[in-house]
Amino acid sequence: MSTELPPDLPAETPPALPPEGDRRQHGRSGWILGAILVLIGILFLAQNLSGFTLNNWWALFILIPALGSLSAAWRIYQANGRLTQAGRGPLIGGLILLCITAIFLFNLNWAGVWPVLLIVVGIGIVISAL
Repeated sequence: MSTELPPDLPAETPPALPPEGDRRQHGRSGWILGAILVLIGILFLAQNLSGFTLNNWWALFILIPALGSLSAAWRIYQANGRLTQAGRGPLIGGLILLCITAIFLFNLNWAGVWPVLLIVVGIGIVISAL
């Protein structure tokens, strides 16, 4: 007697798992949100316990795309072993967003600080040219 299935009944297949890269990608992007929530929680706790105030706390939400861009640049760097053209854009974009966040968080005067943005963009152009 044979143990084969009749031709009209398909064999049961195990559920497909996402490729290893997809699972790692999801885990890597999850740390960004977790780190931002921890940072925001620490700042609010410091504000409640010590009287430390952030007038522009909403600027912390600019960190979400900034850290996302920096994370993308880091992944590209790790994959290639060096900073490629594909990694320079996210790196410079993330640094610009970090500068803007610092300006808002610490109530810095735009008139005195805007040259820093020019410096960051200039460094990005120099790195791209090399």
